[in-house]
Amino acid sequence: MKSIGFLSFGHWSDAPGSQVRTGSDALLQSVDLAVAAEELGADGAYFRVHHFARQLASPFPLLAAAGAKTSRIELGTAVIDMRYENPLYLVEDAGAADLIAGGRLQLGISRGSPEQVIDGFRYFGYQPPDGLSDADMGREHAKVFLEALKGEGFAQPNPNPMFPNPPGLLRLEPHAPGLRERIWWGAGSQKTAKWAAEQGMNLQSSTLIDNESDKPFHVQQAEQIAAYRQAWKEAGHEREPRISVSRSIFALTSDEDRMYFGARSEDSDHVGFIDAQTQAIFGRSYSAEPDVLIDQLAKDEAIAAADTLLLTVPNQLGVDYNAHVIEAILTHVAPGLGWR
Repeated sequence: MKSIGFLSFGHWSDAPGSQVRTGSDALLQSVDLAVAAEELGADGAYFRVHHFARQLASPFPLLAAAGAKTSRIELGTAVIDMRYENPLYLVEDAGAADLIAGGRLQLGISRGSPEQVIDGFRYFGYQPPDGLSDADMGREHAKVFLEALKGEGFAQPNPNPMFPNPPGLLRLEPHAPGLRERIWWGAGSQKTAKWAAEQGMNLQSSTLIDNESDKPFHVQQAEQIAAYRQAWKEAGHEREPRISVSRSIFALTSDEDRMYFGARSEDSDHVGFIDAQTQAIFGRSYSAEPDVLIDQLAKDEAIAAADTLLLTVPNQLGVDYNAHVIEAILTHVAPGLGWR
């Protein structure tokens, strides 16, 4: 069995053929797709967070709305860029959304990805302290966030408060029990995967990671997962961690599928530089008839090593078509791989 969800970037544009033309369309259709995915039997609805872009950005209004409209499906992010975040305010937002959803949030956080603007976090009021990089700052924000999520008091109460206080130091409210164990770190390298394990976070690994050898993407990603598991074991955590990978996978079951994705299958990975210092490898996409997909996906070592698969969806094609994309995988592909 494998947990299968979707991951949406929430793009919108007025380009020809787009059914998501405004920010309102992107948000409302994201809620509708979460509802549809739950009805189809999918396990998760995850949303990307990008600032300064015509894509989904502030996740908690969306997660709360989806939480109020659904009852079973996991709701998550992949990922929130912690360089932009006040970690204590994030605890309050996350706690509220998790309580509305009945404890179903699965929050992916990270240092972030290449941005639309130069050092966008500075516009949000954050600047790395002297001697630290922006990545260091993101990890420090994450540590504060994780500590505050425990629900332990740390703030000195006012001796003359407007409302009576409980005894002792005060914590942030509302507190969401169990959310601390449902935080994931989006790791781009073996080093950050190991760090995530040490911090007791679940692991999210996407289709873009640092190119650390001459091996295929899925093998490098599987090695990242193995390094994470070993670090988790060495850290002595009591619970079993969760691990997700994301993929673009399209089962060609209709003429519409073949029109959109019949010529898009990529047999090889792509390598390039995401900044002056970092060479990255981008994993292939899969697009084929279901029986061919089953054979191809069975050879993907990283998918086999993960317990959760996130299907990246072409959200601008609309809710109905994206529900079809998800259903095709659940119905025609997942059973043949033993995922259902």
